[in-house]
Amino acid sequence: MKSIAKIVTFTATLLAAAVALAQPIQQIWLDDQVAVSVPVAINRVTTISFPSPIDAIDGAGVTVDGKTPGLFQLAHTPGSAFLSVRALFPNACANLNIRWNDHTYVFELIETNAPILSLNLTTPPTPEETGAGRAPAVSPLQLLSLLDKAKAFPLLKEQQPECVADVGFTTYDGQPLVSDFNYYKIQIESAFRFNTEDTLVFRVAITNETDSPLIYQPDSFSLRAGNRLYPQSISDASGTVPPKGQSIVYFAVTGTPDGGRNDLSLKNNFTVLVNRLSPPPVVTVTNVLVHPNHSPRNQP
Repeated sequence: MKSIAKIVTFTATLLAAAVALAQPIQQIWLDDQVAVSVPVAINRVTTISFPSPIDAIDGAGVTVDGKTPGLFQLAHTPGSAFLSVRALFPNACANLNIRWNDHTYVFELIETNAPILSLNLTTPPTPEETGAGRAPAVSPLQLLSLLDKAKAFPLLKEQQPECVADVGFTTYDGQPLVSDFNYYKIQIESAFRFNTEDTLVFRVAITNETDSPLIYQPDSFSLRAGNRLYPQSISDASGTVPPKGQSIVYFAVTGTPDGGRNDLSLKNNFTVLVNRLSPPPVVTVTNVLVHPNHSPRNQP
C-alpha cells in the first residue's frame, strides 16, 4: 500500500508540473543553484526577463544574427533586462548561462510545441518581508505557560508526553555550566527550547557564599552566548538568596534584542548574568605591627 501511495503521489507531482509548464506566462524566483528548463518553439518567441539589466550571456548552439549556425536564435540589446529566443530546429536543445548581479543563472532551452512565451524572474523575498527571520510574538501569558511547562517537564514527559513532544531539553550534569562571581555562583541545571516560540527556559541555582543575604534584581537576568547578550523575556525569581544558601530560579529568553529569531542551540556554552543590588561583603583588615627580622648593629 505504501508503494502504491508513493506512485500516486509521484504521478500527481508530474501532472502538476505538466500543468505548470503548460502555462504560457510564468514567474519564478531567481536561484543560481537550480538549472531552469525553458520550453521554446520554432514558430513562437520566448522572452526571459530579469529584474534589472543583464550583465552577460554565454550560450552553446545559439546564434544571434541567424547567419551563424545554431540551434536557437537569440535577440538581446546590451543594457536591457530581457532577451528573446526561438528554436530553429525540431528536438533542439541548448543552454544559456546568464550573468546577473554577480551570479550565474543556467537555463536549458528545449524545443517543444507547448512553449513558455514569457518567463519573468524575480528576487526571492527577504526574511524581513516574509517574517521568517523575525521572532514570533509571544504574550506574557504564553511565557508564563512556558515556565510552567519547564517546571513540570519531568511529570508531563511521563504522563502527557504529547504536551512536550516538541520541547528540546538538556541537563548539564556531566559538564556543569557555572558562572563564578567570587561571592556567588550561578549554575545552569537544565535548559528547555520551545522552537515555535523561539524561547529558551533555564533552571538555574544561585549560591550565596557570603555571610550576608544576596540581593539581586529579579527581572535583570541575561544570557551570554558567544559575543551576544540576550536579555530575559520573563523570570520567576525572589530577588534574594540567604547567607550561605541557595535559590532556584527560572528565566527565559525570547528572540534577539533587535527582534529577530535567536535559534539558539542548547549545546552552547552559556553564561548567566544578573544585576546584584547588595554590596559585596566588607573585608576587615587588621593592622598588625610587624617587627623587622634583622640582627643588631655590629653583631653577626
